[in-house]
Amino acid sequence: MTNVPLWVWGITIVVILGLLAFDFIFHVRKAHVPTLKEAAVWSAIYVGLALLFGVLVWVFGGAQMGAEYFGGYITEKALSVDNLFVFLIIISSFAVPREDQQKVLLFGIVFALIARTGFIFAGKAIIDNFSWAFYLFGLILIITAGKLLAPEKEGDDEADNFIIRLAKKYLHTTDHYDGDKLFTYENGKRVLTPMLLVMVAIGGTDILFALDSIPAIYGLTQNVFIVFTATAFSLMGLRQLYFLIDGLLDRLVYLNYGLAFILGFIGVKLILHALHENQLPFINGGDPVPVFEIGIAHSLIVIIVSLAVTVVASLLSPTGKIKTAVRNVERHAISYLHTEYHGSEADHEATYQDMLRAAERLKTLDQDKVTELMDETGTYEAVQKAHALRASMRHG
Repeated sequence: MTNVPLWVWGITIVVILGLLAFDFIFHVRKAHVPTLKEAAVWSAIYVGLALLFGVLVWVFGGAQMGAEYFGGYITEKALSVDNLFVFLIIISSFAVPREDQQKVLLFGIVFALIARTGFIFAGKAIIDNFSWAFYLFGLILIITAGKLLAPEKEGDDEADNFIIRLAKKYLHTTDHYDGDKLFTYENGKRVLTPMLLVMVAIGGTDILFALDSIPAIYGLTQNVFIVFTATAFSLMGLRQLYFLIDGLLDRLVYLNYGLAFILGFIGVKLILHALHENQLPFINGGDPVPVFEIGIAHSLIVIIVSLAVTVVASLLSPTGKIKTAVRNVERHAISYLHTEYHGSEADHEATYQDMLRAAERLKTLDQDKVTELMDETGTYEAVQKAHALRASMRHG
């Protein structure tokens, strides 16, 4: 089953498109906020479908192919959860109404699937035609791992990034939502709503994420069918997962370290494979280098153990709890400061009250650590600006 028949490809693509269509028609089309039960049930269903597909691959394709699928799926799922952090920041920056966030997330998932599919086939073409491709992919992953370990750049305003500024400058846009519509009419003219701008911002980040995730999975398998299906199933259910672990996302304080280790490990694995298959004349005279190669079974164990340690350590970390609370305050403050994206004065005031409630919860935590993180992340400054804005609006 290394060369997967076209009819298997056809059935797989139809199933994936069917799942996306079902998700839109029965869950997203009517704007609402999913309950915790709804998010949990559907997250479990999508993970179950991904695992069932993996079992079928293992049964009909063999243990090697099955291990490659599960290794790829787990790695891509972890990277997808990391993507949710950025989606959360973008959604907060644009003050997207809670009931309309599902549409934004589904768009992000569909666009990510399209972008990654393009990179999957481009990556395969590069691997098949250039012997140095694995050196390049390995280097990309090691550099990415290094970037994940670098200090975070806090305070980036996703609602005012370069792409959005260009869109506002050259296209007719409005700062007001009209439900979940992408276009509306203002003063008799058809204009873009912030909902479309959010999708543009998320689409741009999806492309950047694809640049990292595709080399990572090609470090585990070169089977295009496995690469495509592991990537697709890792994205399925991401919308439900967002609402399920919404409050826990920031608790994963060590996720970057876990992902950095995994990407670095796969990067080294790729370079070792490149040396084993070497054809570059300036390395060992163009002959293969006799190096140790890491098998898929060992890779799968390393990935699972790394993620397990990362998640457990994060959830047990007192710092993680404080960081979660501080980031929650920061997001509400940033959302409040973007007055242009609030549909009504009541919505705007509700965001301010959310910020106050989140800030109140900080009083139950270690105050020295809270103060340190508030200053370090720029949250204190954002909160002060929010207070000043509200005072000026009430006295104005």
